[in-house]
Amino acid sequence: MDNHAQERDAMASRSHGAIEPEHGATSGEPPAESRPGVARRVPAKVALPVIAALGFGCYTLWIDHTGGAKGAQAALLGLIAAVVSGALGLLLVHYQSTMLTEVRALAYGALFGTSMGWLYNLSGPSVLKSTVWGLVMGGIMFAVSLYVFRAKRVQEPHGLHRPRTTHRPHGAH
Repeated sequence: MDNHAQERDAMASRSHGAIEPEHGATSGEPPAESRPGVARRVPAKVALPVIAALGFGCYTLWIDHTGGAKGAQAALLGLIAAVVSGALGLLLVHYQSTMLTEVRALAYGALFGTSMGWLYNLSGPSVLKSTVWGLVMGGIMFAVSLYVFRAKRVQEPHGLHRPRTTHRPHGAH
């Protein structure tokens, strides 16, 4: 009787009523993706560009509206800015694993620099000042993203681009 109570307590503490698939048990329910009404998580590679695009669109709306545009005109410009920047961001995130580290950093710098230059132009300065501002911001983004990508080089899906080899003297083999 004492053995039976110990086995029962061990089973209860191990599973707590959970189904253990490693023992061949199934719940009999379809996976969460196929059940109606069950929400799935949005992956970060989709959520982050969408959130950034919404923020960019709202900031565009605010800058245009404070610059004197009517509400509907500012809202339309904000919507267009959100859609365009979101589409470009999603494309960049989707294809970034196929790019070399330097090209990927340049793409992030170009997207960020043109976005910041355009926002700066909406607030009123000349096109030349906005272009310089966009180039400066794009250069900063290029440098930061290049640093981040190189610091995490081993975790890239396609591995090291230029693995370092030890230098051997010319005559030694």
